[in-house]
Formats: sequence, C-alpha cells, structure tokens
Amino acid sequence: LVIFLLLLPLLFPSKSSVRLWYVPLSSLCVVAGISPAMDFKVHFSLFDSCYQNEICGTDSNLYGMLLLQEYQIDIFFAQTWTDSRLRFNSTMKILTLNSNMVGLIWIPDTIFRNSKTAEAHWITTPNQLLRIWNDGKILYTLRLTINAECQLQLHNFPMDEHSCPLIFSSYGYPKEEMIYRWRKNSVEAADQKSWRLYQFDFMGLRNTSEIVKTSAGDYIVMTIYFDLSRRMGYFTIQTYIPCILTVVLSWVSFWIKKDATPARTALGITTVLTMTTLSTIARKSLPRVSYVTAMDLFVTVCFLFVFAALMEYATLNYYSSCKKPTCTKKKKSNYSVLDMRPPPTVITLNNAMYWQEFEEACVYECLDGKDCQSFFCCYEECKSGSWRRGRIHIDILELDSYSRVFFPTSFLLFNLVYWVGYLYL
Repeated sequence: LVIFLLLLPLLFPSKSSVRLWYVPLSSLCVVAGISPAMDFKVHFSLFDSCYQNEICGTDSNLYGMLLLQEYQIDIFFAQTWTDSRLRFNSTMKILTLNSNMVGLIWIPDTIFRNSKTAEAHWITTPNQLLRIWNDGKILYTLRLTINAECQLQLHNFPMDEHSCPLIFSSYGYPKEEMIYRWRKNSVEAADQKSWRLYQFDFMGLRNTSEIVKTSAGDYIVMTIYFDLSRRMGYFTIQTYIPCILTVVLSWVSFWIKKDATPARTALGITTVLTMTTLSTIARKSLPRVSYVTAMDLFVTVCFLFVFAALMEYATLNYYSSCKKPTCTKKKKSNYSVLDMRPPPTVITLNNAMYWQEFEEACVYECLDGKDCQSFFCCYEECKSGSWRRGRIHIDILELDSYSRVFFPTSFLLFNLVYWVGYLYL
C-alpha cells in the first residue's frame, strides 16, 4: 500500500507537475544568470549601439516552375545575430529552445519584397529552431514556402534564360539600426535529384546586397538569384517538329500533276489549317505578351511557307487555263437593231484593224511589233521578238519544277539562320 501511494503521483500527474515541463523565460534567465527585468522583445540596439545583424540563407530547394510570371520555392531560412543581453555564465554553451520561446525575444523583422504569398510550415510541429550561445549569439531558422514574382523576358522563348530573384530586407529598421550581410558560403542548394524542374535546368545561385533609398530611410536589401535555362525537349516535340513536317508535307503538291485540282487543293488547305492549329497551341504555353517571341517567328514563317505552296498552285492553275486569244480579221459590218451586245473594241496593229470581243476571258496583248508593259513573259509564244530584249521569260508550265528547288532551299537557309542566331549568338 505504501509503494502504491508513492507511485500514484507518477501515474496521475497533477497540473502543477505538468507545468514543470514549460519553463518560463524568467526562470530560464535565472538559471542562465540573465537579469529577468529586461524586455527582450525590444530592439536591443537601444542597449548596445555596436550591434550588427547577419542573415544567411541555407539549403535552398527550388522546385517551382515558371508560370504566369512567378515561381515557387521551399527554403530553410536562417538568421544569426548577437544580443548582448542574452549572455549567460553556465556550463552549457548552447541553449536549444522550441518555437514557444520565439515570441519572447526580439527577432529581425525580415520581409520578402517580391513575394506574392508565403507560408510557414507547422506540421507536425512548427518548423522553427532557436539556439542561444553563452556569448549572446542567436540562431533562428524556419522553413518557408514562398511564391515570388519573376519578371520574364520571353523574346528568345523557348531558348531563354532567366535569373529569378528572391529579395528580402528589414521592414522597419534602416541601415543605421540594422545591417544585413551574407555569411561566407551561406547560400547552398539542396540535391538537384529531388527537384521538380520539368522545363528548366538549374544553372547556379548568386547573392548580392545593395542599399535602397526610400522616403523612410536607406535600407539594406539582400537578393538571391536563381539562374535557370529552359529545356527545349518539350517544345521541340510539341511545336517545332510538327511545324517542320507540315511544311515538308505541303511540298508534296509540287510532285502531283497540275490537272489534279481536288488533290492539290485539299492538301494545301489541310496544311494551312494544321499550321493555324499549331500556332494556337504554341501560344497557350506562353504568358500573354505583346512582343514577338522566337517560337512566334518560327511558326509564322512556317505558316507563310505553307500558304505560299497553296498560292503556287493557284498561280499555276490560273495561267495554265489561260490561252492566248486568237485575233481574226473581220470586216466592218452594220449592227442589227436587235443586237443588244456592247460594241466591240477596235485595235489597230500595223495599219490593220482588228475586232476584239468583250467575252474573251483572258487577253494577252504582247504580240510582235507591239509595245508591252509587262516585264515577265509566261507564254511559249512570246519567247522571241525584238521587244522582249531585257525581259525575263518564265515558263509557267515549269513552275512546279522551280518550286521543288526554291522552297526546300529557302526553308533550309531560314532554319540555318534561325537556329544559329538564337542558340549561339
């Protein structure tokens, strides 16, 4: 019975015994030899004018994807400073405290200037750590997930590179009261194998510091730059290869007989509609920018090649069906009263009068001995003659043969200039 009574307090602890687990700051100060009368929430530069603040960021794990001019980052953010009021004389060199003690001492009022949203992690416990050394040095770390703004310059998209900043500074203390500086090798990246960067390659980290002048004072602003380079694989498969194949497909019509109008017309219209669809899909991968990107240029040129192939057959079909009119010599005759047709026109050639009917669909007036304003001659009958000196003769029936050489050659030259210019210049 006596043993049971002695063990009873251990089996059913009272509220007073539970409170022993939560040591108040005043009791901690007494144990550490610190005066409990001090207000540790007040900025300690009021007590120590030689104070300097040091902030470092460690173990940065970038896993977001650039979308809608922002990115997401998961970081362990560490801040270190010295508070002479928290010096203590004890056999313990370091006091490791939980998050309950964070609100009882002064901590820097650090803000992220370019953040849209930020969230601290609280599962399963608050992801915060507070350590105090016997010389007054304090280490405060916490885990944050931040959605930060990143202004993208997409002129070279999808061969673009970006430097996305993470900017932070003090909210209320100017440089006269708080000085930020980077610790050596204070910015480190986690293992890249755990990153979720599907469209980008991580190129490295850079950190800078500068002084920003505002109406409220001069503030020290710290910046981390995440250098990223976009991967080309997705856009090559989704846009570039389909566009190139569509352009090549449009050239098939050059080997189809010119009399096969339905086949060549259907092929031309299909390729034009396909390029229109590819252009629409390509723009969905981009923010809505008003300038022309590298992908826009490529898709537009491919569309022009496909459209030009369709227009090539339209030109061939028009001139192939257009025959040279036959001019017959007629005598002038009286018109019948019942003839309601408009009078024919009269042309004079070598002191001879010819009648030309209005019903003729195609009129070709470049005959021997007549001055012609046309620079190109597309008919077999006009290959000779003194008036054709200095003019270019094009055999319209050989237009497909010309196109078989001109279109592939010009498209190859365009690709050469395009890829060399954007990838290497």
